[in-house]
Amino acid sequence: MNVYYLDTSAAVKRYVQEIGTSWIQALADPKQGHSLFLVRLTQEEIVSAITRKETKGQTISTANAAKALTDFDLDFTLQYLIIEVSSALVRRAVLLARKHALRGYDAMQLAAALEIYAVEPALIFVSADLELNTAAMTEGLSMEDPNRHP
Repeated sequence: MNVYYLDTSAAVKRYVQEIGTSWIQALADPKQGHSLFLVRLTQEEIVSAITRKETKGQTISTANAAKALTDFDLDFTLQYLIIEVSSALVRRAVLLARKHALRGYDAMQLAAALEIYAVEPALIFVSADLELNTAAMTEGLSMEDPNRHP
């Protein structure tokens, strides 16, 4: 049993078929007993990503999008451990955005992971975002890129 932090680029693979989907689904299988952390704003990002794939990119059918959103909602409620956004977390994200030239939500993802890492140094950061992965490694996090697990 391991402790993982999933950013949006990794978590969405559980619900939408992409490179790394099988690996993420195996990792997230409740039978594995892993602890899976998300920051609260990932909820909005996942809904947005799935909806955009349905309506803008048309890479997922309406029926599959509806199922993906229902599955995510259930998992968000029952399986994921949620890091709430606080003013302290935002302040840390601001510093990380400046230090690593990260996009705003990426800085929030990294700040949330570092919050967990402070109490759980065995944390594994999971992201398919190369810039974010580089920043995570610079901050001392162990990381996995689901795109390396086709």
